[in-house]
Amino acid sequence: MKLIDLNIVEFNNQVDSASPTPGGGSVSALASSLGVSLSRMVGHLTTSKKKFLKLDTDIQKRFNEIEDEFLLIKHELIPLIDKDTEAFNLIMAGFKLPKESIEEKAYRKQKILEGTIEAIKVPFIVARLSIKALRNMEYILKYGNKNTLSDIGVSTLIIYAGLEGAILNVMINIPGLDNQEMIDKYSDSIERMLEEGKDIKDSVLKKIHNLL
Repeated sequence: MKLIDLNIVEFNNQVDSASPTPGGGSVSALASSLGVSLSRMVGHLTTSKKKFLKLDTDIQKRFNEIEDEFLLIKHELIPLIDKDTEAFNLIMAGFKLPKESIEEKAYRKQKILEGTIEAIKVPFIVARLSIKALRNMEYILKYGNKNTLSDIGVSTLIIYAGLEGAILNVMINIPGLDNQEMIDKYSDSIERMLEEGKDIKDSVLKKIHNLL
């Protein structure tokens, strides 16, 4: 059974086990998907309000476009909850391969590398989707229903948690790569995303605290 088919209690119990999976990567993907869903709730509670309908049509259009983008992001994030666990399992399967002969050692090394690349690629996608969502939170805050300020704050916090959690999962696997160009590419990208994400999160939360 896939992780995404479990109910909340079952998923919680799967995490609370002696198994390394599902771990931080899957939880990060779930966190970001929940944050995006919460942002969409804000949208649902905004777009039918008279105050919103009095706004300039371009503002309304952009707000609705963002909500549509959030839906696409959510649909991309959800499968990654399982894909992160599957990627980790590939690494573990590689480590279990025999290593007696030169050929076996080479094959084992290749399979571990393949798993490592996948275990980096999946959380990297989670991070990229999370920062994409975060970039729209200032707009949601500005034009969203002011009765949902706390929800916007929680959404921002959870998406940011998913972002940094995913980045941590990229970082822990980078040493397993043997290609310096690939190492530099991922390292530079996650550094930029983390810095941008922190700035957005801090800005949105500061504004929310000042409004509450």
